[in-house]
Amino acid sequence: MAGRTDRSTADDWFDTGEEIGRTRGILFKWFCLGATMLALGLMLVFLLYVANDAFQPLTADPMWLGLFGLVVIAPAFVFAAYVYRNESQAGRVAYTALGLPLVATLAAGGIWIVFAHIVTPHEWFALFLSLLAAAAVIEGHTRVRPDVVLERLGVVVLVPLLALVGIPAISIDVLVRTPLLGQELFRVDLSTPELLPSVRAVILSLPVLPAPGLVLLGTVAVPIAAAIGWHIRRVRESERDGAVAFGATAALAGVGLATAPAVGITTTTWILFATIVGGACGLYTEHVLRRREGTIGLAFPIVVAVGFALLWALAGTLGVAGPDSWLNWSFLTSPHNTTATEAGIYPALVGSILILVVIVISAFPIGVGAAIYLEEYAPTQGRMSQIVELIEVNIANLAGVPSVVYGVLGLAVFIRVIGMENGTALVGGLTIGLLILPIVIISAQEAIRSVPDSRRNAAYGMGATKWQTVRGVVLPEAIPGILTGTILALGRAIGETAPLLMIGVPAVVRTSPNSFTSRTGAMSRQIYTWSTQIGVDFRYGVLAAGVITLLVVLLTMNATAIVLRNRYQRTQNG
Repeated sequence: MAGRTDRSTADDWFDTGEEIGRTRGILFKWFCLGATMLALGLMLVFLLYVANDAFQPLTADPMWLGLFGLVVIAPAFVFAAYVYRNESQAGRVAYTALGLPLVATLAAGGIWIVFAHIVTPHEWFALFLSLLAAAAVIEGHTRVRPDVVLERLGVVVLVPLLALVGIPAISIDVLVRTPLLGQELFRVDLSTPELLPSVRAVILSLPVLPAPGLVLLGTVAVPIAAAIGWHIRRVRESERDGAVAFGATAALAGVGLATAPAVGITTTTWILFATIVGGACGLYTEHVLRRREGTIGLAFPIVVAVGFALLWALAGTLGVAGPDSWLNWSFLTSPHNTTATEAGIYPALVGSILILVVIVISAFPIGVGAAIYLEEYAPTQGRMSQIVELIEVNIANLAGVPSVVYGVLGLAVFIRVIGMENGTALVGGLTIGLLILPIVIISAQEAIRSVPDSRRNAAYGMGATKWQTVRGVVLPEAIPGILTGTILALGRAIGETAPLLMIGVPAVVRTSPNSFTSRTGAMSRQIYTWSTQIGVDFRYGVLAAGVITLLVVLLTMNATAIVLRNRYQRTQNG
């Protein structure tokens, strides 16, 4: 009897403990949900507040607002509700089809800015042919002497330098003075003439070069069309389909040579936007149609576009005015002005793009290379392993250092020691590149570490070397995670202001930079300047328009990272 009583008491105690544990788990779940919803709600309130200041929807005529809700919002909402209710896959296709043209347009706009301010089509033509010639020489050496590894390494390093730089002239002026009096004894000029001009210089010196439109058609549109055709041929296993995709993309870009001036745009604008935006949308449409899942979602951007076209037509017919928005085409294409209604963000936008280019070129290769060494080549035993562990700890600590410290570092190293000019895109990109470098290294390490060891062992079992395993097995598996971490790091970089203040980025730049060594502005720096203005229109209207512009670029980059991660995860999971 006593044994049964004790057992019953123990069972009651375990039941009570299980019930308490379940209650705590439920409370913790709802607490986490509440904290998440609170954070998202506060962010939504902030975005709505800023968007209201930037777009000023209440300044529109009431009839215009009614038309907007009737022909744009209502059809889009009905379509979205229908596809989510009847076919969930179509909902994902719908929003991807709507967002992809916007992302592709931003990418094409960034490339257009590079051609408009940094490199001319002829300079790009010379650079393209020089790199193509260097690649041909390297490939030929690989085929003729495949076993000479060190010699091929020298060819890989020297041939591109000769193609781009050549053997330039050397100017050395040696001045000899007396040790005691410091008087000049004699001077020796050791200057040499240019020994070998680069392939790039030879091409630029030609008396006749193709027209800019033909240059971009041959060096931008045709390679992109070839890549699209190769992809279609591979996924469809059809030579004809690949040729059709190549021809359609190249023809879409080539049409601009004749039609672009007729519609009032340049051939450069047409070729870049038609190739990039049209190619991206065409590839996604083909992907959806080939899989035959959620194809109705492709109609969502058409519904939205038709709605806006009807809104524009009806508003013009009825004579109703839309909102007096601060964020408009003039704001995106104009420089700063002391008058709020004429102020724009274009030079700062160009500066931010140049800074991002420098960041990508400097931080991405170094970060990924460091991650590959630490994960694949660094010793795991002995005294060197302790040094490697110390390096990894320091990298983790550097990821949490305040950004203003990196600004001081950039000021000391790049400006004071090296002697670079302050406030340039090159200095800004290198400084912020140092800031995000630990983040790139850590994210790349995690991506490389996530590759199963069984893949490496299988490669070794087939006789692959260490480098062949890293290049052919590890990196293809890890590249989605590496790209995701890098894009998120770039999203942080584009919003940094403190390092730019420390290295002397100007508060206001009225002309767009024309090189990486020109003094430049940045969107975050320009927004900070607007926040200090006395005028109410600057501190609310213009500032809000700048914030929305920066957020659109930032959220687009983050959304791209998320899409890449999800896509490659689905691919790897089969």
